[in-house]
Amino acid sequence: MGAARKTNAVRILESLAIPHELAAHPVGDEHFDAVDVAHMLGVNPDILFKTLVARGGPNDVFVFCIPGSAELNLKKAARVTGARKVDLVPLKDLTALTGYVRGGCSPIGMKKKFPTWIDEIASAQERIYVNAGARGMQVILAPSDLLRAAGALYADLV
Repeated sequence: MGAARKTNAVRILESLAIPHELAAHPVGDEHFDAVDVAHMLGVNPDILFKTLVARGGPNDVFVFCIPGSAELNLKKAARVTGARKVDLVPLKDLTALTGYVRGGCSPIGMKKKFPTWIDEIASAQERIYVNAGARGMQVILAPSDLLRAAGALYADLV
């Protein structure tokens, strides 16, 4: 992998000496959802985690990682954050908030450090896939290492 493909997320993993692997998949003009990406990589969508960004208010931004085939339960998400309610951030606001683009959003290395939760189902897996900070690139690592790198907590989110 050349330096041009070394994302902020990968640099953070390396700086923390967290063991990881990278997996690349093709990207085109169309958007692929997490299930499509899992199929391209030949893995179960339940171990490929998508990163969702939500707001609980104008100044409250939260990050959630859930299995690729699941939907975020907004009531559970609000409960873990302490917010009255949470709503997903409109796609047009994603890059300005996180520094990442749709399909390339990693819970590691966003522009700012936001409170982050990973669905507790991850804890039962030896390794999971999560976006490495660029379209077409996933990082494979132990869930406990993702918790450490993202400063995250486990929660029931789906």
